Parts: sequence; C-alpha cells; structure tokens
Amino acid sequence: MNIMSEISKHVIDLATAKEVPWRPGYQNFPIAGKQQGVTVSATMAILQPGAGAPLHFHETADEVLVVLEGALDLTLGEERMTVPANSAISIPARTPHSFVGAGPGTTRFLAYLPQQGAYIAATYLDGQRPLSDEIK
Repeated sequence: MNIMSEISKHVIDLATAKEVPWRPGYQNFPIAGKQQGVTVSATMAILQPGAGAPLHFHETADEVLVVLEGALDLTLGEERMTVPANSAISIPARTPHSFVGAGPGTTRFLAYLPQQGAYIAATYLDGQRPLSDEIK
C-alpha cells in the first residue's frame, strides 16, 4: 500500500477544490464526503452579496456553518441576524433557516452535515432546489 497516495486522498487543498454548480452567485466546493471515504458531508462556499440559500430545513441532520470571511445575513427559525466572520452557527435538524452574503464583499464559509445526502434531502419552504445534486 502506498501511504502517500492514501494520505493524499484525505488532504484537500481548498485552493484546488472542484466547484459544483449550486446557485447564482453561490459557489460551492465539496471538501469531504464519499470520495474521502467518510460519511459526513462538508463544503466550502463563496457567496456574492445577496446570494445564498432560501428558507429550508434538513429533516434528520444538524448543520454547522463556519463564517471565515465576510458575513451572513441569517434567518434561523423566527429570528434574523448578521453573523460576522470568525463565527460558527449551529442549526438543529428540522429548524427552518436561510442565509445570504451580507456584503459589501464576498462571504466565505464552511458547511458541515454529519451525514451524506442531507443537502439533497432538504425541504425547501421558499425558493428553488440547488442546481446540482452532486453534493450528497
């Protein structure tokens, strides 16, 4: 067994991650999932101001968003707030939520769900499903 090839499968260079078409103004890059041999799903996203995800919830999976740069305008349940960089957001399963890049520049964040398929199994209460179902 070649240890270097096994290790390289698990180390993802975020600068070269492959983009999956998601939504206008919303770039989405899978960084952990089936290809790495894990059952979780993690993505890195870059939002243009005003772009994001419409109101939705994940039936069986909690979600964690980590805002790295910029800010998110977040609706979580009945509450709204702007979440700045260097913040994490914990979203329990079945909790309606939506978010958009707050601007003026881009927003970069990581999204983590503890099970594959939760992105696609989301129930949308507003707006359209993502353009791709490639992220499981």
